[in-house]
Amino acid sequence: MHNQPPSPDATPDAPVADAVADNWVDRYAPAGLRPYLRLSRADRPIGTWLLLLPCWWGLSLAILFDQAPRWEDLWIFTGCGIGAFLMRGAGCTWNDITDRNIDGKVARTRSRPIPSGAVSVKQALAWMVGQMLLALLILLTFNQAAIAMGVLALLPVAVYPFAKRFTWWPQVFLGLAFNWGAMLAWTAHAGTLHAPAVVLYLAGIAWTLFYDTIYAHQDAEDDALIGVKSTARLFGENSGQWLRRFLMATVGLMGIAVIYAGLPQASVLALAIALGGPWAMGWHMAWQLRGLDTKDNAKLLQLFRANRDTGMIPLLFFAASLLA
Repeated sequence: MHNQPPSPDATPDAPVADAVADNWVDRYAPAGLRPYLRLSRADRPIGTWLLLLPCWWGLSLAILFDQAPRWEDLWIFTGCGIGAFLMRGAGCTWNDITDRNIDGKVARTRSRPIPSGAVSVKQALAWMVGQMLLALLILLTFNQAAIAMGVLALLPVAVYPFAKRFTWWPQVFLGLAFNWGAMLAWTAHAGTLHAPAVVLYLAGIAWTLFYDTIYAHQDAEDDALIGVKSTARLFGENSGQWLRRFLMATVGLMGIAVIYAGLPQASVLALAIALGGPWAMGWHMAWQLRGLDTKDNAKLLQLFRANRDTGMIPLLFFAASLLA
């Protein structure tokens, strides 16, 4: 493996172009650690939220399904949070290693640690392995079925960075990776995988297609120049229509998952409250569509980041249903 020569526009210790302004990494992290934290996207926490929230959906609906909350669920809740931070970091590191010859050609990504020369490929590999080992320690505290689910999750994570080279639908592969936690957390609580968790997983994939198509529009022009595929390029001016379809798929599939999870034992009130989650989530996604402008990169980034709140909305309804 050879490093991509540093981009002429990149400075090794400069903040990454699309990082959150005045973020904690740039302000407080030791200088030597900053490039590695930027490699893990610690300066852009939205990705951790997008990976974590499906985990918490799965845990909440699993408790609604069997009506058997346990103290162990607090650790599953916490462990998913730590694990999401670590595995998002490891996944982003892997993505940057595989994309090192592409990122230097894209305006938004040429300031990332590898193309800027701040981190070598060997250093990035070591950093990725370290994060994965720490995540493994968390995973090993769960039951055997959840451990198996966690190991299987490595497959979509490994494949995703290459997807944009062979399909116009790389966002599907991102969805497969980013929403796996819905099934893992369900299994960590229930001890086995049930149908509602799989339907919830599919709802998460539809949601990922929604938010990552918005995100991909930032790079559409550069991607066209270097031959990288995405749903943003595929849909073009028809993106709004496709995003509405993904919105409907997200709400519909999540609603089905809630019904399947709640019908066995949950009360009518609990089920009604839980169903408010996908309904309210859909309204938030519709709000994003009203503000969509595929030519305004600042607006696209704002809408993408708003999906933390989008994913938090159903979680609040699911949590409330457990108290009903």
